[in-house]
Amino acid sequence: MPINKHALIRYHALDRCFSNQFRLFFWEDLLEACNKALYEHEGMAEGVKRRQLFDDIRFMESEAGWSIPLGRYREGKRVYYRYEESDFSIQKQPLNANEASQIKSALLVMSRFKGLPQFEWIDELIPVVESKLGLVGNNDKVILFDSNIDYTGLHYITPLFHAIANHQVLKISYQDFKSDEPYDIIFHPQILKQYNNRWFVLGINEAREEIIWNMALDRIVTIEPQRKSYISLSIDWENDYLFDIVGVTKPENGELTEITLSIAPKLAPYIRTKPLHASQRGPSCSDGNWTLTIHVIPNYELTKMLLSFGDSIKVISPEPIKKLMMEELYRAINQYKEQ
Repeated sequence: MPINKHALIRYHALDRCFSNQFRLFFWEDLLEACNKALYEHEGMAEGVKRRQLFDDIRFMESEAGWSIPLGRYREGKRVYYRYEESDFSIQKQPLNANEASQIKSALLVMSRFKGLPQFEWIDELIPVVESKLGLVGNNDKVILFDSNIDYTGLHYITPLFHAIANHQVLKISYQDFKSDEPYDIIFHPQILKQYNNRWFVLGINEAREEIIWNMALDRIVTIEPQRKSYISLSIDWENDYLFDIVGVTKPENGELTEITLSIAPKLAPYIRTKPLHASQRGPSCSDGNWTLTIHVIPNYELTKMLLSFGDSIKVISPEPIKKLMMEELYRAINQYKEQ
């Protein structure tokens, strides 16, 4: 069976439903999901019928499709559908020759936009896709990605993603670095965020509803869906909540602060091409001294980032941040003196 564009949209819609461990999908729900996806992507108001749905399922189960391990489970007199393997997805399966050819054609079209204003992201996207999907003509590695091979929280990304998308409340057993034992949190997840090769989920801790909570995925012990009403936050996470901080930690009652930094001349070109923060102004040189400013809410991640530059960066103002940096450096020096 040739896979056309409409069929591919339906297959991926079904794959999302079969992968969802937090909701029961009966055939009516599957049909609705397929037709909703067709409407969103193609503007098709009529959609497909029940017969086409079961034809799609049979194809996905066949060797010509993806040989999906689809289970059929009874809920009373009705049957719902779910993958028997919770981590299965057609998106994880190797590309066949036809799919690889289609992606290469799409990348060829996208490459025509390289260099145009507002399409700078294509320069980064194309080599990533080609390398990740094995579309490069030979077997030699031509690009490497920064990753943490020992990271233990990656398997929580999918269930958290689905919980956010489906407005699902979770009971999370969590053990932070300060706790000897795990503790339970009733959590309303809102957004996933990667920072410094670690993944975090931000949301509402029901016990402290007024505060946005963040949890590192590698400190999560278990996740259990809850039948509770979900609290949704209307927040622009990227351009509002997270914009004023480095990392993911936003201190309670933290205030936006202008921080002026003195930097070593050798660091100026690096900082100019890779700013410390989106609010950065400079670096600029006056009388041989290089300085820059950033407007951020001070937090733990900011302190650690500035310390990572060693003697190439010095805080000029404000005084409390300068004092904090001095105290951190004195503690580091004293560790060596004690030896």
